[in-house]
Amino acid sequence: MVEPLRYRRIVVKVGTSVLSAGTDRLHRPRMVDLVRQIATLRSRGGEPILVTSGAVLAGWEQLGFPPRKRNVAEKQLLAAIGQSRLMHLYAQLADIYGLPVAQTLLTRDDLRDRRRYLNARNTLLGCLARGVLPIVNENDVVAVDEIKVGDNDTLSALVASLVEADLLIICTDRQGLFNADPNLNPAAELITDVPVIDDTIWRLAGDAGSHRGTGGMRTKIQAAELATRTGINVVIAAGDAPDVVLRAAEGVAVGTRLHARATRLEARKRWIVAETVRQSRVVVDPGAAHALVDAGRSLLPAGIVAVEGAFDRGQTIRIFTTDGVELARGLTQYRAADLALICGQHSAHIETILGYTYGPQAVHRDDMVLLR
Repeated sequence: MVEPLRYRRIVVKVGTSVLSAGTDRLHRPRMVDLVRQIATLRSRGGEPILVTSGAVLAGWEQLGFPPRKRNVAEKQLLAAIGQSRLMHLYAQLADIYGLPVAQTLLTRDDLRDRRRYLNARNTLLGCLARGVLPIVNENDVVAVDEIKVGDNDTLSALVASLVEADLLIICTDRQGLFNADPNLNPAAELITDVPVIDDTIWRLAGDAGSHRGTGGMRTKIQAAELATRTGINVVIAAGDAPDVVLRAAEGVAVGTRLHARATRLEARKRWIVAETVRQSRVVVDPGAAHALVDAGRSLLPAGIVAVEGAFDRGQTIRIFTTDGVELARGLTQYRAADLALICGQHSAHIETILGYTYGPQAVHRDDMVLLR
């Protein structure tokens, strides 16, 4: 009997040490098994996203394993060579299961800038809606400061927050977090459950990492803390464990489970409200106000009667009734000047008026916090 999925939207992070299976090249059987699990998740109604390392290793392999200098310029060169090779492998393997893939290269700056954040979010959610597997990697070719220990661990947590994932699975070359260093203490025991990441957990994390990758257990705990604070459960487990991704998605005890410290809704509400552009003021007609409050709808340009203040796309704006009552706050899909041009207009006319469109909504209901 197939167990039901406990979690639906799942970010799976795999490091170089997992993809190489302890060798100095990409381990194809390991990649096949990973893709099989992800495809199975998709066929069972899950929405997986893969955050992967391995581009630098793939480039090194492509060049025939020359001596490594391990400086930033060399990493960028190897990443440029290896990224297409890595994606080609993933695409070939996913095609076996009829699963289309989409490459997404990001830096953390893409997720700090509100406009780029919104673009990345729309792309990833669009992929999920169409049954496409997004494969995310750090854009090492253009990154400088970002190429350092644990980038893709942190990136996976940022992506999980970006798409409001239910679960982040960090696959590593260890079973999870231990109460002592298992390399030094054979009696070290696996910690299976971490309700709260406290000072004790940080002391246990250490700094260990493999020479093939750039991550260690400490960076995984950093990623877990970021994810759990935004309402996402985290599992850190061995990438070579049988069906580890599927079992974690089913809620089976594997590796170390770290619990979310807030609900996703609470975390997202705090994030949206905290970033409000104070001088913003978007006034909506009674019909739009009813649609927002009573029907849980998105805000469309047709329902807007006035736009005040200066704000950019992706910022949080304030939404008022014609009587001056603040109804809601939410992330706007359009900057103030553009919203002023399309207010009162049907969404079908947005592209004609602006010359482009970011979608029919001015503020999507998923990006809105109601205050009434």
